[in-house]
Amino acid sequence: MTSHALRVAAQRRVLFVGGKGGVGKTSLASALALARARQGARVLLVSTDPAHNLGHLWDRTVGDSAVRLAICPGDVRAGQAESVGGYVDGLEIDPQRTVDRHLAAVGVTMRRLLPERMRGAAERHLALAREAPGTHESAVLERIAEAVETGTRDYDLVLFDTAPSGHTVRLMALPEQLTVWTETLLANRDRSDRFGEALQGLGGSASRGGGRADRRTSERHAELRQVLERRQQRFARLRDVVGDHELTAFLIVLTAERLPVAESLDLHEQLSGLGVDVGALVVNRRSPSGAGEVLAARREQEDTQLALLRARLPGVLLDEVPLLPGELVGDVALSGLAAELTGAGRAG
Repeated sequence: MTSHALRVAAQRRVLFVGGKGGVGKTSLASALALARARQGARVLLVSTDPAHNLGHLWDRTVGDSAVRLAICPGDVRAGQAESVGGYVDGLEIDPQRTVDRHLAAVGVTMRRLLPERMRGAAERHLALAREAPGTHESAVLERIAEAVETGTRDYDLVLFDTAPSGHTVRLMALPEQLTVWTETLLANRDRSDRFGEALQGLGGSASRGGGRADRRTSERHAELRQVLERRQQRFARLRDVVGDHELTAFLIVLTAERLPVAESLDLHEQLSGLGVDVGALVVNRRSPSGAGEVLAARREQEDTQLALLRARLPGVLLDEVPLLPGELVGDVALSGLAAELTGAGRAG
C-alpha cells in the first residue's frame, strides 16, 4: 500500500522534508523524489542543508545548478499515445556562493543608487554584512524563493531536503519576518518622500542646480523603491506558498528513539505555530520483529516511543519505513527505498 508520505507528495506542489540530524532526511527525500518520478512526475530535489549529501547519496556530482539525477520511463496511460515518464533534477544550494552573488548584486545596486561620497561606507558595510548573523539564512531564503518560483513553473513537485530542525524552523519563519521588514522599509521611504516633497513646497530646492539634483535623487529613490518592492513581493509570494496547505506540506522524518521523538514533537509544534501543514510523520529505520533478541528489545523500545508519538499527535498520518540492509548509496539502494514508500505498510 502506498505510504502516506508519497500520497502527500502527490497532492502538493512543494514539499519540505526535515527533522533531527542523522535520521535519514536526505535518503527519504531522495526516495520520495524517485517514487514520484516513477509515477510520471517531474521533480526538482533541492538540498538546503550546508552539509550536503545529495551528491554522495546519488553517487554523482551535484552542485548549485540543477543536474539530472534520474529518468524514469513511464507506462502508457489511458487516452495518451505515448508513455508518460518522470525524472528527478537535483541541486545543492551553496550558501557561500549564494551570499557572494547576493552581496555582489546588492553592491551593484548600491553603487548605482548612492552618491559617490557614500559608496566607500557602503562597501565597508557590505564587507561586514558578509559574515553578519542572518546573512547566510536570508541569502539561502532568496534561493529557496527562486526554486519555488521556477520549480512550480517547470516541475510538478519541488522537494526540499532541509537542514536539521532548528535551522529549518528559522528558515520557515523568515518569509514572514522579511516581508514585514521590507514593508516597514517601504513605509519609511514613503514618509521620507512625503517629507522631502513638503520641504520642496516650502522652497527647499531653490538653490542653483537644485532641480537637476532633485531629479537625480528622485530617480535613485524610485529605483530603490523598485528593488524593495521586488524583494517584498518575492518574500510575500514565498510566505503565501508556504502557508497554503493545498500547495505545500512538511514531512517530519525521525527514528523511533527518545531524542528524535522529542525533537519531532517540538518541531511539529513550531511548524504548526507558523501555519505550516505537517502532512505526515515518517519513522525511518524501524527495527524488524522476530530477528533476534537484540533487535526484538530495540523494537520494544521503539514501540514505546511510537505510542508516545501517536498519543501526542493523534491526527497526524504516520508511516514506518523498515531498517534496510546495506549502504544506502546509488540508484539501486534508492530504488529499494522508493519501493518501500510505494508499498510501505501503514501504521496509525
